[in-house]
Amino acid sequence: MSDDQQADAAESQADADAEEVADGIQDGDFVRLAYTLRTADDGTVVDTTDLETAEEAEIDTDEYEFEPRVIVVGAGHVFESVDDALLGSEVGDSGTVEIAADEAFGEYDDDQVRTVSANKIDEDQRYPGAQVQIDGDQGRIVTIVSGRARVDFNHPLAGEDLEYEYEVLELVDDREEQAASMLEMYLQQAPEVWIQTDTVEEEQLVEDDEADEDADEDDEEEPEFETVEVEKETLYIEATPQMTMNQQWMFSKQQIAQDVMDRLELDRVIVQETIEGMGGMMGGMGGMMGGGAGGLDAADLEEAVEDVDVDADELADELDADLEE
Repeated sequence: MSDDQQADAAESQADADAEEVADGIQDGDFVRLAYTLRTADDGTVVDTTDLETAEEAEIDTDEYEFEPRVIVVGAGHVFESVDDALLGSEVGDSGTVEIAADEAFGEYDDDQVRTVSANKIDEDQRYPGAQVQIDGDQGRIVTIVSGRARVDFNHPLAGEDLEYEYEVLELVDDREEQAASMLEMYLQQAPEVWIQTDTVEEEQLVEDDEADEDADEDDEEEPEFETVEVEKETLYIEATPQMTMNQQWMFSKQQIAQDVMDRLELDRVIVQETIEGMGGMMGGMGGMMGGGAGGLDAADLEEAVEDVDVDADELADELDADLEE
């Protein structure tokens, strides 16, 4: 086969591959995945969506929910090689992707093992294996002797090749579910969300087509605005106390909201926070305060008022005298 024929064959294969990808899952699609991530050398489970697998691996099943997750293909929600495998695939497809250490959590770096003063570590964390944070870096104590600690600041999976076993369960087309899944990815919880189209008033610049383009800049009139009604497709988020206290949300809410708006082609995001009333607590407190004051009932109060000997006219005369002085 000549060079030209080989080039034509390669081009035809590339076109076929591109057509196959175009027929399947696309970049930007929302898909629900079941997956298990293991280390390649000994099969240690790192992460999984399957409860039975988590229990067998003795992963704490009380703190997390183990169920299939929604990801956006091509958005960096999974490893790049997994994204590549998903492109062009179909619902029901499954497979295992080999992930090299440098693509996963990086190669192991001996320079990331450093000696620090034990005084930088809380006393209850001064033991080998403890996870510590020093000067903003997360690490694990290797040894601690004579007031000095050797701390490994490499990621716990640094240098490990991984295996990503997955199954594509379904495409997620519902935009509210898409929004909730994106928020869950950022916040580790899925708040209640809904999308609706709102009609709002907005100030817009009035353009004068008859304005003289050659007019002196000093003679230009002030821009004129008018109030018009426009439709805004809005994502509403019912904030929970956990969400409002989430550090990721507190410091990055603008970026998170913008990402959701861009992906779902929304105009705006409105976050609603509900504060529950105290209910009958204030009435109960009032009764407690009354009890603390002696628990006066209506009869006692009437009797107490009658015992107060105040002459209104005499009181007014005294006030007038004070003012004259």
